[in-house]
Amino acid sequence: MSDQNPIDPRLEQAGASDESLLAAHEKLLGKKPEDGAHYKMLPLVLLFVFSGLIFYAGTYLNHFAGHYDATIFNENAHPSTGAAPGAKIDPMVLGKKNYDQVCTTCHQATGLGVAGNYPPLAGSEWVNGSEERVIRIVLYGLKGRVTVKGTEFNAAAMPAFGKVAGSGYNWTDERIAAVLTYVRASFGNTSPAISADKVAEIHGKEGDRKEWSQEELLKIP
Repeated sequence: MSDQNPIDPRLEQAGASDESLLAAHEKLLGKKPEDGAHYKMLPLVLLFVFSGLIFYAGTYLNHFAGHYDATIFNENAHPSTGAAPGAKIDPMVLGKKNYDQVCTTCHQATGLGVAGNYPPLAGSEWVNGSEERVIRIVLYGLKGRVTVKGTEFNAAAMPAFGKVAGSGYNWTDERIAAVLTYVRASFGNTSPAISADKVAEIHGKEGDRKEWSQEELLKIP
């Protein structure tokens, strides 16, 4: 019996080892580069760009959305050339509010004042007389004695209510006009209203000055 040829292809060859198989696969496939530690800039740039656009759009919408009021973007509304003017406040309403908050302390809710200390407004010749005088009294204040309805008062000075030096109230001309209009139409008084324009006129004419005295006011018609 002849010897078997060790390289006879008809005979089953010995199994390949694991190491040889791995080496053969690496050789065939080649070694892939490691991409896990590398970043591509384009996706990151696009992410930041779109994030910035979203943030800007949200900020812009929140600022100019008109508090998301449905009437702001009413397609049926007529064009407007500016903001709608605010509702005009009734001078009597504004005047009463200011009188109740401040003036009642001295002149009382009835307008009768306090005997010997604070003069009455009801039936007062100062209230119902020259608007030039009464406006100056409220704007700048009144010091010294004053005679009202035949009675002299000298206990307390009338403070300045206008926007002048030394004023503790800094009321606008509109507020002064409103409270005078209220007083001249209340407590039995029936004198005409006083306009803010008239108060502004006197305010501009007199400028910034100290309190008035009765003697100075009586010189004004």
